[in-house]
Amino acid sequence: MFPTTGPDPGSRCEPGRAAVDRWRTAARVLDAVRCAPGLTRVALADELRLSSATTTETVARLRAAGWVEEERAPVSGRGRPTTRLVPAPDGPTVLGLDLRHEDWRLGVAGLDGVPTVVASGRRARACPEEVARAVGARGALALAVSFPAPLADGRVVRSGELDWTTLDLARLTGTGSLPVLQGNDATLAGLAEARSGAAAGVGTALTVLVEVGLGGTLLIDGRPQTGAHGAAGEFGHLPFGDPAVVCACGARGCWGPEVDGYGLARRLGVPAPTDPRTFAATVLDRSDPAAAAAVSGASAALGRGLAGLVNAHDPDVVVLGGLAPRLRGAAFDETYRAGLMSWRRDAPPPVRDAVHGSDAALHGAVALALDEVTSAEGLARAALAAESVPTAGPAARLDALDTEVRRGRRARRNTPEETDHDRTG
Repeated sequence: MFPTTGPDPGSRCEPGRAAVDRWRTAARVLDAVRCAPGLTRVALADELRLSSATTTETVARLRAAGWVEEERAPVSGRGRPTTRLVPAPDGPTVLGLDLRHEDWRLGVAGLDGVPTVVASGRRARACPEEVARAVGARGALALAVSFPAPLADGRVVRSGELDWTTLDLARLTGTGSLPVLQGNDATLAGLAEARSGAAAGVGTALTVLVEVGLGGTLLIDGRPQTGAHGAAGEFGHLPFGDPAVVCACGARGCWGPEVDGYGLARRLGVPAPTDPRTFAATVLDRSDPAAAAAVSGASAALGRGLAGLVNAHDPDVVVLGGLAPRLRGAAFDETYRAGLMSWRRDAPPPVRDAVHGSDAALHGAVALALDEVTSAEGLARAALAAESVPTAGPAARLDALDTEVRRGRRARRNTPEETDHDRTG
């Protein structure tokens, strides 16, 4: 779904099928803890249909590897106290790099998926070197990069006036085996909202992000639909705009230039701004009649186009991110409702504001990186890497636990399983 790049594939440790299979249960447990922190062992075993022995073994394995820890659960009624599983605060980490039109931010996150910004900077000629230094200074298991541009077949196909194509992703990892994943900012923002935001738990969600231009994604059961080449979701290039306006992509009449900072500048009759996002935010803060008229025009264009997307995709919910929530108003409501097919108007899908705001792409990037390293393949790869390059870090702990677990399985063949009473611990 999302492309992975990095150093020469020959330099990476690729585990065999048997090694991957040994980590499948651990990957399922990590996924459950990510989705619902605070599960007890009993609840975890019931949810994943695991035996008591398998649950105990897997939790011990992941605790020793530093991924999870157990804390006492609140006592409710009589009975033996129990514990619940939560992400370890000092466990393995991943990196998310959010490249934006005028600046960049690097975030680090553990299993909880909440990024902490550890480095940032403005877009400048020396920026690629600065970003590479910031990434290299952080020990992590994977890096995911959010690009403010369309990607197809794993490469940036157009990055507009603010070119990020000079950033060599392979340089970010040096000579190591750090996996580097990449995605479009609007797609990753949608992923974040599906995991822990306004679209969490929704079957079919449509997300739309207005920054410099407009993008989005259609998510089905939390998974972005990225198309044949990974370039789906370029909603801003649908011909919902003025055919007389030539978009930076080369097409005429694109929707994005009707609703972003460029569109606001054109309505105000002023030159195109060098920083269209900051310009748009400034116009949205104004209260004079000219600004109000420009915002109303952009709002109407947003509502009209969004109605078309709803008619086409039939979502359960629509989520607006970036500057889009600030464009909602009377003009948006009027054109959105008018553009819906008549049978939809009595019960249109709710339109919600994004939960993660300007941090959505960064949240989506670390979620993507965590998906990679907590998969069975990622866990097995980390254990295999520790065999060739011994360290004191998470990979080495995974390798040690893999050996201990295999020994423990042989020893338990002659010992009884835990009782049901022990499962409550």
